[in-house]
Amino acid sequence: MTGLGIALLSYSTKPRGGVVHTLALAEALAATGQDVTVWTLGRGGDSGFFRPVDPAVRLRIVPFPDGPPQESVGERILRSIAVLGEAFEPFAAAYDIVHAQDCISANAVDGRCVRTVHHIDHFTTPELAACHERAIVEPYAHICVSASVAAELTDGWGIKAEVVPNGVAYDRFATTDPAARANWRSRLGGYVLTVGGIEPRKGSLDLLEAYALLRAGHPAVRLVIAGGETLFDYRDYRTRWENRAAELGVEPLVLGQVAEDELPSLVAAADAFAFPSVKEGFGLAAMEALAAGVPLVVRDLPVLHEVFGATARFAATPQDLATELGHALTTDAPARRDAGRALAARHTWASAAHSHLDFYRSLDRT
Repeated sequence: MTGLGIALLSYSTKPRGGVVHTLALAEALAATGQDVTVWTLGRGGDSGFFRPVDPAVRLRIVPFPDGPPQESVGERILRSIAVLGEAFEPFAAAYDIVHAQDCISANAVDGRCVRTVHHIDHFTTPELAACHERAIVEPYAHICVSASVAAELTDGWGIKAEVVPNGVAYDRFATTDPAARANWRSRLGGYVLTVGGIEPRKGSLDLLEAYALLRAGHPAVRLVIAGGETLFDYRDYRTRWENRAAELGVEPLVLGQVAEDELPSLVAAADAFAFPSVKEGFGLAAMEALAAGVPLVVRDLPVLHEVFGATARFAATPQDLATELGHALTTDAPARRDAGRALAARHTWASAAHSHLDFYRSLDRT
C-alpha cells in the first residue's frame, strides 16, 4: 500500500501539549513510510520548533510577526487563522489528509480536515468562541485522545469521534542521566513539580493554596513550575496568583520554558508531580512523570481516572491536593510507581501512528 501525503497543522513552535503531540505523531507517521509535512506559525521570529525534528518530516513554518501593541487576543486569533490559511491554501490539494490539531489550524483550512479535539474549551472572547465552535462542527472527521472527550463531543454536538490515546516518549523520561538529576537536586533541593505554566486551565491558584498547606508538614519542599508558553493573555490571572503567593507567604520557583534536553531530568528528579488541571483531554505531562517513576497527584476528573486509574492519586480541592501530595512524598508505594511506568510504556507513538493510519484509510476522501 502506498504512503499517504499528510499535512499536520498546529499553531505554534513552542512546547505546548498539542505541539508536542503533533511533532511526535508526525515522526511516528513518517517512520511508517508516509509523506508527512507539519505546518505551523512561527511567532516572534521563530524559524524552528522547540526541539530538533526528524528530517523525514517536512516543516513549513509560516512567519507570523508580532501585531500592534494594542492587538487584542481575539484580533490575534483572527490574524493567526488568516496568515496560516493564506500560506496553506496553494498547497492543500497536494495532500491526501489534512489534519488540524487545534481550532486555529482547523479554521485556517475552513474545516476541510480531520480534527483532533484534545479537550473542550469554553471561551468568553467572541472570536475565540466562534473559532472553537467552527473547529468542532466543520471538520469532516474527528479524533479524540480519550473516551471522555469523545463522549463530550457526542453529548454536546452529536459527533462520533475515533479515540486514539497519546503516546509518550517513554525512554526519554525513564532513562535519564543520574548526573543531570543530581544537578537539579543540588540546585532545587526537594521539590514538587508541575509543568504547564500559570493559567486558569492548569489550576494554578488551587496548587498555590495546596502548597501553602503542604508546607506545614513539609517545610523544606519547594514548588517548582515549568513551561507556560501560550497564545492567551493571562496577565490578570498571573497577577492574582502572585498577590496570593505573597499573602500566603510562599515563594514558588517559576522556571518558565525549560530546554528540551533538560526537561526529562527535571521531571525525574522531582519528589512528586502535581497535575491539578481543571480541563484536560489526556494529560501528557503527567504520563511523562509516570514514565520517570515520579509519584503523581492529579485533579479528580473523569478523564484522568480513565487515563491514569490506580497509578495516580486524585484530589478535588486544594486541601485534598495538599493531603495527597503529602502522601505522595512520604508513603508512595513502589508498586504504584512500577504500575505507572508500565502504563506509560504501553502508550507508544508507534501504536498511535498506526491507529491514525487505519482511521485515515477508512475515510471517504473523495
